[in-house]
Amino acid sequence: MSWGSLYAQLTGANKHSTSLGKIWLSVLFIFRITILVVAAERVWGDEQSDFTCNTQQPGCKNVCYDHFFPVSHIRLWCLQLIFVSTPALLVAMHVAYRHHGKKRTIRREKGDKAEEEIKVLKEQRIHITGLLWWTYICSLFFRLLFEVGFMYALYFLYDGFRMPRLVKCEQWPCPNQVDCFISRPTEKTIFTLFMVASSGLCIVLNVAELLYLVIKELMRCSGCSSGRRSYAHSGSKPSDKSLLENQKNELLSSSMP
Repeated sequence: MSWGSLYAQLTGANKHSTSLGKIWLSVLFIFRITILVVAAERVWGDEQSDFTCNTQQPGCKNVCYDHFFPVSHIRLWCLQLIFVSTPALLVAMHVAYRHHGKKRTIRREKGDKAEEEIKVLKEQRIHITGLLWWTYICSLFFRLLFEVGFMYALYFLYDGFRMPRLVKCEQWPCPNQVDCFISRPTEKTIFTLFMVASSGLCIVLNVAELLYLVIKELMRCSGCSSGRRSYAHSGSKPSDKSLLENQKNELLSSSMP
């Protein structure tokens, strides 16, 4: 699947997300995927060919390169972006399932006149409540898990986020300790720090969105419970007007992004 098709899928799912979710998608594609495709792949294009060691021993260069670069930065970032983007598709699948159920209900009730309402249904934004709230929370949790996991993997594999100019290799079949030089280490360090900073910004956005949804749900639940307690203490049945006002307030609160 190409990056363009992935962007189309995520854009459809992001229509039902919060404002923070829309900012996260913009950061993901503008500051991470675009930079990865346009610039970073060219910087690491000569990664293995320009990795030189001060020895002519056959196989020594390849073994040293495999020792210091077990996974290419580009491939690791591609895996990270795919894993981070996949949980958002859970929300798209949930929304598609709900739309499918509503379509069947509309066709059963309206018959031939159902197509216009189905078109309106496709354009409507579904509010993050009920089971969709749990699906969205799970997607945010897995996003955070994958982001932190891949950042730790990058730090663990390369002993930090800075690219060294010189590495000393003692792997077999090298005759002794040899010096190996990495091409364009400063440029690669800058791109690595930029990708790490972008990933950190995505983590901050995901945490903020998670807290926003949890606090919003707690406030909604506390508002509902306080309303029930006030009705119980009054000892009288609420009027139709108060019920309508309460329902209107709940709809307004649920329509907030």
